[in-house]
Amino acid sequence: MKSTIYLFIGITFGIIMYKSEAASWFRIYEMFHFQSFHMFGLMGSAVLVGIVLVQFIKRKKLVDINGQRIEIADKAKSIPRYLIGGIIFGLGWALAGACPGPMFVLIGAGYFPMMIVIMGAVLGTWFYGLLKNRLPH
Repeated sequence: MKSTIYLFIGITFGIIMYKSEAASWFRIYEMFHFQSFHMFGLMGSAVLVGIVLVQFIKRKKLVDINGQRIEIADKAKSIPRYLIGGIIFGLGWALAGACPGPMFVLIGAGYFPMMIVIMGAVLGTWFYGLLKNRLPH
């Protein structure tokens, strides 16, 4: 039953991403050239909703479906970690034309060359796993 719910949520999320043009290479291209507010507005609103929901969860001490209290740990603050990671992520996003969520949406929309991008993402994740202990965290 849980798998069906997750599948439904994933499909709904994919449809929303596709219809909002968040998976559009053209919209991502416009964003990186500062030609359109579309993606900045979309991501900015998502960040604001996330901030509000996380604060709500923390302040109301909500519990999950199993009755366990939801604990959201504070992140360690480290400039090199976010700077290096952000640059690598941004370069990959700019080169591929999609971040991880839209990569799968684009495959669902029939853009099968994105499978090469997903293989690159998996390879990059594997490579990070090898180097994780040597990187600044």
